[in-house]
Amino acid sequence: MAKRRKVPGIHPYDGPAGGWGALKATAIAVRTQMDILVAPATLLRTNQPSGFDCPGCAWPDKEHGSTFQFCENGAKAVTWEATSKRVTPEFLAENTVTSLLEKTDYELEGYGRLTMPLVYDGDTDTLRPIEWDDAFKRIAAVLSTLRPEQVEFYTSGRASNEAAYLFQLFAREYGTNNFPDCSNMCHEPTSVGLPQSIGIGKGTVSLDDFDDAELVISIGHNPGTNHPRMMGTLHELARKNVPIIVFNPMRERALERFADPQSVLEMATYTSTNIASTYYQVRAGGDAAALKGIAKAVLALDAEKEGALDHAFIAEHTQGFAAFADDLAASNWEAIEQESGLTRNDLEQVALAYVKSNATIVTYGMGITQHNKGTANVRLIADLLLLRGNIGKAGAGICPLRGHSNVQGNRTVGITEKPSADFLAKLEEVFGFIPPKEHGHDAVKTMQSMIDRTSKALICLGGNFAIALPDPEQSLPAMKTLDLSVHIGTKLNRSHLLVAKETIILPCLGRTERDQQVGGLQSVTVEDSMSMVHASSGKLNPASDSLRSEPAIIAGIAKAAMPESKVPWMELIEDYDLIRDLIEKTIPGFDDYNARIRIPGGFRMPLPPTERKWPTATGKAMFSVFSGLHENEIVPGEDILRLITLRSHDQYNTTIYAMDDRYRGVFGRRDILFMNDSDLQRLGLEHGDVVDVETALPGCSQRMEGLTVIAYSISPGSVGAYYPEANVLVPLHYIDEESGTPSYKSVPIRIKLRSKDVLKLKIA
Repeated sequence: MAKRRKVPGIHPYDGPAGGWGALKATAIAVRTQMDILVAPATLLRTNQPSGFDCPGCAWPDKEHGSTFQFCENGAKAVTWEATSKRVTPEFLAENTVTSLLEKTDYELEGYGRLTMPLVYDGDTDTLRPIEWDDAFKRIAAVLSTLRPEQVEFYTSGRASNEAAYLFQLFAREYGTNNFPDCSNMCHEPTSVGLPQSIGIGKGTVSLDDFDDAELVISIGHNPGTNHPRMMGTLHELARKNVPIIVFNPMRERALERFADPQSVLEMATYTSTNIASTYYQVRAGGDAAALKGIAKAVLALDAEKEGALDHAFIAEHTQGFAAFADDLAASNWEAIEQESGLTRNDLEQVALAYVKSNATIVTYGMGITQHNKGTANVRLIADLLLLRGNIGKAGAGICPLRGHSNVQGNRTVGITEKPSADFLAKLEEVFGFIPPKEHGHDAVKTMQSMIDRTSKALICLGGNFAIALPDPEQSLPAMKTLDLSVHIGTKLNRSHLLVAKETIILPCLGRTERDQQVGGLQSVTVEDSMSMVHASSGKLNPASDSLRSEPAIIAGIAKAAMPESKVPWMELIEDYDLIRDLIEKTIPGFDDYNARIRIPGGFRMPLPPTERKWPTATGKAMFSVFSGLHENEIVPGEDILRLITLRSHDQYNTTIYAMDDRYRGVFGRRDILFMNDSDLQRLGLEHGDVVDVETALPGCSQRMEGLTVIAYSISPGSVGAYYPEANVLVPLHYIDEESGTPSYKSVPIRIKLRSKDVLKLKIA
């Protein structure tokens, strides 16, 4: 056991996830951000049929019988957006862009809501107000000088279906398929891998399936922070004694024990429910080895006594099983154990539980996808489910856990750099222009093109593009080389301040605010993680009279940039039903769109695999072969560790609500490196030492200085540091080649201890 010196800001948190700690955090969020009289009514409208969809996660709504349908982190997301704080012209006149860049990301967003369109003034180094029409004209003037392939259209997953559809329509009529979006940085391996396996890039389970599940296997996600409303479902399963087997390098409190704030008994008695029935701390990057080990053990059980495999399902519905089985047979148990960090007995016990279950759901998050074999990881999960016919039956299926509330919907309505020929043909038929057929840029290719100075303009529909990407030492300067950067958003962030020759910031309505157009009060729609499409209607007065909706802003830019456009932009924003009519005409699955979103709860998009129909090239579900066991390039050396970038509990993607990470026992700081006791001892380090971290990939020189090492329950060989700060250690080229997703979760690194003098100075 490593020594324990007292480290400022580090002390254990002994409570469960949820419970009174969550209620306290919710109260603090309300008190510090909103009018105390307005907040309760606003929160009670969250995720209600006549209210707005929470921007904090993509977990679906089951029913609306309880008093409230929001969680702690949902309350933070809502109050952060509905804050009473404002960024005024006076504030901007007094603070140069250079001085604002010296602020933390937390401070920048903490200034509050943007209230008027802004343009960068290089003479004064400030952002100054500009009229909407003038902003549109200046954007159009720059776009008129560029070739379409030089312009990038970035989308954040918080955008509605209506805004995303107009955005892709604008870009394609303009002439490009350059659509970097946040999915490229998180669940793109799902969008690429699952179509190869089952024919669609979406999950197959519904909330009702969790009622019928006999086993849940949870891999690579932290629901208490990143999709917190899922905790209600896990809580119900655990209380019904449904086994929940967890694979995660770190011990996460929400997967250990949870107190439901809506449970009178648990709140009154200060008790909680154990969530994970078994918790396996897989090594970072060891997921493929673990999955292959489980599958290998299942095949061995079937060889001993037939019935472990669903042979009838495999014969009727799949192809490629023989090659998959041969690869498992050739996989060595010793190598599986070494790479996964788990024992053969561990994985055989999971196989026994899996075979015993007649209905299994596998849930997974970015701990699976953000690797340089992320697509292959996703396909291995599908393989495991196919072995026992666990797709297309009640209580079973694959469940990718999206973060942004509409990242899945954006992809459904056309935000993709690789559009299908059928979709492009429909656009041409309905609108009369010929859309480009060449594939465009994803997020990493966009940044590489900006670094190479071949891309000249970036239009961002939300998000914090440069900060979300890896390798800020290259990415941040590249933003300043552009001819044009346009940002549609609600708050200031660092990407806005990386000013181009022309930078314009356009403030939009938030999800919580009323959207009044000529045709009346408007609703937008979103698609959750389980393919349910439903309406969202804000109720609050806008933060400023100058705000416009995202659809209205996109239409304004498009009309100015393409005066001869074949799209009736201004008519479409008068009534969003007209946008939905166009979505229905061009995208399958949106039949009777406007009628069905007016039904509480909305409707579900078609999911053929739930009916055991497989829209793959072969018409069958396809097994895959993951050659070898390693997810990432092996770098020799006993001092090599694998870095996981992770989010704190007071964080949503790049948005940091506060400087605490309550469940991990970190308060008021983010300069932390989580590390296993055995690795501390092996490398001669102590809890509280200050270290520098270097990327250990050949030819890389990334370095992060001054992190404090904290002994933590994380798998040996793995370390964790906060995102986005630790992005400096992730090379831009270190990606999953199939999907283009950066490998944020298993970067080989080395650690160097700073001198004890530096250490003492830091502690003092």
